[in-house]
Amino acid sequence: MDLKQVFDFLIDLKSNNNRDWFQDNKEYFLMSKSLFEQFIDKLIPKLMEIDKSIGNISAKDCIYRIYRDVRFSKDKRPYKNHFGALIGATGRKSTKAGYYIHIEPDASFIGGGIYKPDSTVLKLIRNEIYYNIDEFKSIINDDSFKSIFPEIIGEKLKLPPKGFPKDFQDIDLLKYKSYAVIHSVRNNFWFENNIEDKIMEVFKIQSRLNQFLNRVFENS
Repeated sequence: MDLKQVFDFLIDLKSNNNRDWFQDNKEYFLMSKSLFEQFIDKLIPKLMEIDKSIGNISAKDCIYRIYRDVRFSKDKRPYKNHFGALIGATGRKSTKAGYYIHIEPDASFIGGGIYKPDSTVLKLIRNEIYYNIDEFKSIINDDSFKSIFPEIIGEKLKLPPKGFPKDFQDIDLLKYKSYAVIHSVRNNFWFENNIEDKIMEVFKIQSRLNQFLNRVFENS
């Protein structure tokens, strides 16, 4: 699928992030959004083949709104400069690990996992890692995984989390507040041939992490 119009729209929006321009170019936005939805709808059945937990969803369940909530932000730009979609159980509202697509000029990436889960889920994930540390390390330290996802992203606790022994050899792996990974891609990535297949190659490698994380929902 040709995502050039989607990308061109985001470039134009970045330079004209105001309500007047957006209203004057509403059709441009709607067409670009529709193309992005079609792209996500093509990915969903491919992902279901490797991860059955995704369930019966559509692109409209997965795609985030482009409108920013500026009520408590110093940044008053009304629109996001990207299109994003979380493909997972129930879509973007899912509390489970999913697969994320982020198209943004000069800042695109694909990845996923669980980002900033609530305290109950975070404790369950830490327990799962603690009691299955060798399995978890075999996933994140695998050469193919490491080459695409070099690190777990996000904030970490400065001290060991409560309820876990401070002398645990891999205590640093329990300090994360999120268990998410990203793979940055260049702008021209979205214009390459067989783009869906290339994304699926990344997600197949990521799927082991998601399946590990989602066990906490099966066992809780």
